[in-house]
Amino acid sequence: MKIYNTMTRKKEEFKPLNENRVKMFVCGPTVYDKSHIGHGRTYISFDVIARYLKYKGYSLFYLQNITDIDDKIIKRANELGIEPLKLAKENEELYFNDMELLSVTNVNFYARAMEHLNEIINQIQTLITKGFAYETPTGVYFDEFCFEDFGKLSNRNIEELNVSRVNPDPTKRNPGDFALWKKREEEPAWDSPWGKGRPGWHIEDTAISETYFGGQFDIHGGGLDLIFPHHEAEIAQMESATDKKPMVKYWMHTGFLNVGGEKMSKSLGNFITIEKLLKEYDPQVFRFFVLSTHYRSPIDFSDEALQQSEKSLKRIHKLMETIEEHLEMDIKQQNENDNKYIKLIENTGKEFFKAMDNDFNTPTALSALFNFIRDVNKGINHGEISKNVFKEIKLLFNEFGYVLGLTFSIKSSKIDSADEIVNILVDIREKLRKKKDYELADEIRGRLKDIGINLEDK
Repeated sequence: MKIYNTMTRKKEEFKPLNENRVKMFVCGPTVYDKSHIGHGRTYISFDVIARYLKYKGYSLFYLQNITDIDDKIIKRANELGIEPLKLAKENEELYFNDMELLSVTNVNFYARAMEHLNEIINQIQTLITKGFAYETPTGVYFDEFCFEDFGKLSNRNIEELNVSRVNPDPTKRNPGDFALWKKREEEPAWDSPWGKGRPGWHIEDTAISETYFGGQFDIHGGGLDLIFPHHEAEIAQMESATDKKPMVKYWMHTGFLNVGGEKMSKSLGNFITIEKLLKEYDPQVFRFFVLSTHYRSPIDFSDEALQQSEKSLKRIHKLMETIEEHLEMDIKQQNENDNKYIKLIENTGKEFFKAMDNDFNTPTALSALFNFIRDVNKGINHGEISKNVFKEIKLLFNEFGYVLGLTFSIKSSKIDSADEIVNILVDIREKLRKKKDYELADEIRGRLKDIGINLEDK
């Protein structure tokens, strides 16, 4: 299996630091607003990467942070007239709901910045002690010139960068020195050895990843826009604090998602939240759309592209429906064409997994799948496929579906929809109970019981 490493700009054979244990960290959202389709693109891509690593037999620890302390959160909360921590919690819950709907279910642990303040403060203290950071009247800053490898991920020259920069804070040594701790008196603020304040953006990631992984781990992922300055700052912090190099063995980045050929932004009026998207399209359709482009390539979102993904999924669902019908029909268990179709199944599996081994090439994997559908449909039309072969085809689709996180079975899809409806009813009932509308809450529980669903409050 080969993975493209942003650090080396080439594909490399995947060999984790520990033979069978893979540690993967992906930058999570800053929960100042609802999640958008760009988030969806990145987290679906890394969910498939997680799924495939597990399929290959690796024991995976997939860690993601949640930035719930940030100036953006405070600014937005002030605009809305609510508490910043309340806003962060509400948007975090919306994010989790969006990810569940998109079948992004393989993160092992979400680590909130606010719950790791001690670890953040300890790492800053280590950087000061080692001479990589310094305190000023406005905060604690990392001195970029103290880390000789600064710029190695983005291939940028630190001296050239600083020539073109304006220093907005004259207390800093260099214009590019970034904040580890921002001194603030206004709330929310937390105590530290340098006075009240809150952490900088970059330090939470390395404090969290060091806490759970130590100074080195296998895969670090995120969007292409995070390479500089965010991931560059992470490398400087972690390698300076731990004296271990490299911090990460494989750096992976997803390409940009554009809308109608333009970068998504609120000012252009093309900003689309996941919540809004899923009012118009099935989550599986968006997931298929994401996987139809390689994770490193730019992807252009449009209604036409989503409609094409919808048609492609319907082709798969139609075949699965036909297979289910034939399995219930009185047809031969085996026939003279079995070897031909068993070989087709084996070759399709090889093509699919060869594509996945080649830097998780989902579009090529999907191409193998649709070539297979074409050949199987021909066999069905000619009456060549036996019941045993239909069973093998179904097993192959189950494997593909697991790896891609797509629901190919019509029956499974209906079950998932029913589960979602029940979850919605449970959420509504909980809100009614909080409002003390117990009569309507009890009616929901009673009517669920009538259809065989017992809901208990614990």
